[in-house]
Amino acid sequence: MALGALLIKPAYKALSDEDITKEIAMNPYLQYFLGLHEYRYECPFDPSMMTRFRQRITPEMLAWVNDQIDGRKSEQDRNDDSSDNDDSHTDGGQADECQGSKNEEEKNEGTMILDATCAPQNIRFPTDASLLNEAREKAEEIIDDLHEMGLSEGKKPRTYREKARRKYNSFSKTRKKTVKMIRTTIRQQLGYLSRDLGFIDAYERRHPGCLQKLSTRKQTMLQVIRTLYSQQEYMYRTGTHKVPDRIVSLSQSWVRPIVRGKQTADVEFGAKVEMSVVDGFLRIEDLRWDAFNESTTLQQSVEAYRKAYGYYPARVLADTIFRTRENLKYCKERGIHLNGPKLGKPFADPAEAKRHKKLEWLESGDRGEIERNFGVGKRRYSLDCIVTKLKETSEVMIHSIVIYMNLRKRLRLLLRSFFSRLRMMLHIRLNEDDSALA
Repeated sequence: MALGALLIKPAYKALSDEDITKEIAMNPYLQYFLGLHEYRYECPFDPSMMTRFRQRITPEMLAWVNDQIDGRKSEQDRNDDSSDNDDSHTDGGQADECQGSKNEEEKNEGTMILDATCAPQNIRFPTDASLLNEAREKAEEIIDDLHEMGLSEGKKPRTYREKARRKYNSFSKTRKKTVKMIRTTIRQQLGYLSRDLGFIDAYERRHPGCLQKLSTRKQTMLQVIRTLYSQQEYMYRTGTHKVPDRIVSLSQSWVRPIVRGKQTADVEFGAKVEMSVVDGFLRIEDLRWDAFNESTTLQQSVEAYRKAYGYYPARVLADTIFRTRENLKYCKERGIHLNGPKLGKPFADPAEAKRHKKLEWLESGDRGEIERNFGVGKRRYSLDCIVTKLKETSEVMIHSIVIYMNLRKRLRLLLRSFFSRLRMMLHIRLNEDDSALA
């Protein structure tokens, strides 16, 4: 039921968890999909259980389910199959025949398409001034909590929160913000935030261990605020806009800016996902929250393909970023064709150059299959806006979307096979009736 509820969620892109439970309550097909044997007039679980389901089911479990859908076998399953085949052969001749079939299976077969995309999180577009203003407000809440514990020994520290708020409101309402105005606002918010952190450190010096009395959520928030302040102070002082592991959201501090260079958005904020397509089925090869270079994962993806099928792919269709010298050498040693232009001198024969150019054009069209899957996932199944708030639940949501898309692919194949057999049976029956009439 938990897995079924997670797979229903991508089918209704715009619905919340509460709306999903209402849809399940009035739809008998969804209840049957969840495993219920009779129709109920209410949903079998509370809307808050959707979050529990996402926390209970791990991305590793969903990755295993996805491998079962697209027909991939794990290394343990293939070892079990090979051990069964070895037990069935007794004499040497049969063993030689088995060895020959094994060598035939090791020939490269199939096509694997690789590419990476970003699954944006549902966060506010981050600016330095807005992040500092939010951090200042959170720091003031922590100071209020420490004051309510009776640690101030008199008056509450003066934080100038009203003055800081007025200055930020004046800045945010300005339509045309100059560079000087932005730097002035950042400098002001840095000063207010530095003052608040100084008060918190003074509390800790006077009363060691007082910060441990705060809630776990606010302790984590305080660590994020300190990191954000150090990053923003460094960027302001050096005049740069880049810093390692830059924080773009206080509530979701693991989200990082992903530079994609797309026409609609140069930078996206979310998880970077590398996927592969084999026989029309998607598989997540790597999912991280930092802007990793996807070219470094090609060899890992190819080895995962070999573990699943027992042989290397005959072709790997990927973007030009994957065509590094290490990857080209790796593919050449294993007899794998990696699409793209030929390195070195051009072809001396014009006919051969024309044939190679036409092959590149055809393979670029084949590689478009994974781009189409990305487009469908983002337009139809909410891959363009992950609304979950936790790191683990966001990863589960991305895996659920991929599984749902593969399930629809598997369903289309089953329906196509069913109608093909039905048409063949009707054709045979009509021929029998015509022969009986004759």
